[in-house]
Amino acid sequence: MTEKRIILGLTEKIIVIGPNKEEKVIARIDSGATASSIDLKLSAKLGLGPITRTKIVKSASGIKRRPIIIVKVKINGDILEEEFTLADRVHMTYPVLIGQNILKKGKFLIDPNKGEKK
Repeated sequence: MTEKRIILGLTEKIIVIGPNKEEKVIARIDSGATASSIDLKLSAKLGLGPITRTKIVKSASGIKRRPIIIVKVKINGDILEEEFTLADRVHMTYPVLIGQNILKKGKFLIDPNKGEKK
């Protein structure tokens, strides 16, 4: 018996759930990223935290030690709680990056053509 998989595009509308409020954002889906990441300002706005530990992360901007927090996100109706690194993503198009730690947990498949206008 095969398990039903949810198909995601390269970007998806998600909800980041804070202790007292939620924020709808468009997230970048990145199967090449091992960890998920959230923008510092969005995290502060939603009152996310505390920092649980730090982790060394390799990215396009180099190797850095980043703080990690536990974040709840709602993707396609499923609520998932997982570690996110905190990063200054203000210069990036999307405030949230969904990496392998979420993609594996949620049993998602990625279709690069989903949501593309033909």
